[in-house]
Amino acid sequence: MTDPQPRPPAAVVFDALGAAYEEAFAGSEAHRRSLERLLGRLAPGSRVLDVGSGTGRPTAATLAAAGHEVLGVDVSPVMVELASRQVPDASFRRADIRTLPLDDASFDAVCVYFSLLQLDREEQRETVRRLVRALRPGGHLVLATVPLDVEGVEAVFMGQPVRVSSFAAADLVAVAEEAGLDVLESEETLFTPDHPDAVPEPHVFLHCRRRTAGA
Repeated sequence: MTDPQPRPPAAVVFDALGAAYEEAFAGSEAHRRSLERLLGRLAPGSRVLDVGSGTGRPTAATLAAAGHEVLGVDVSPVMVELASRQVPDASFRRADIRTLPLDDASFDAVCVYFSLLQLDREEQRETVRRLVRALRPGGHLVLATVPLDVEGVEAVFMGQPVRVSSFAAADLVAVAEEAGLDVLESEETLFTPDHPDAVPEPHVFLHCRRRTAGA
């Protein structure tokens, strides 16, 4: 049977949301705490990859303001244009992280804030593995998501139809560890986006470090 209303790709969804996404999530104190933890672990002038960089705020903006070299990657051209304008001290590229060429051990840190939810579970596992390979040994990766035990669930996000897959928090830890990461810290919280249709949603933030050889 042919779906008469096929799921929009993530690029279409986030093109439509634009700056409204930033406004809805600007109040997340847990996100800002997560960035502060990461900043405390980075050497000056670290090279950081921001996966699903959105409007560039708060992640790329916070890291660039602290003197780090930031590359943001997003599938949405609208988001890339917004981020490039709002955070001129960082670089942004329109690309799909699943296929973007990444050199091994080329980043000191990788940020993945809520950017895997429209990938299926196997794509999420493989993307995390790719990102770990792009980290230098001992480098840091922050992985944040909505920790739900769901796969391929149809939903509406800020008025846009999406298909969501995710992992329960314990299973997300297992994904990280299987990819070669040690989980240093975890925070779980509830957050209600600033949007008329929003309801409280669980968030989890994992702070991880790539294992060094022999570890």
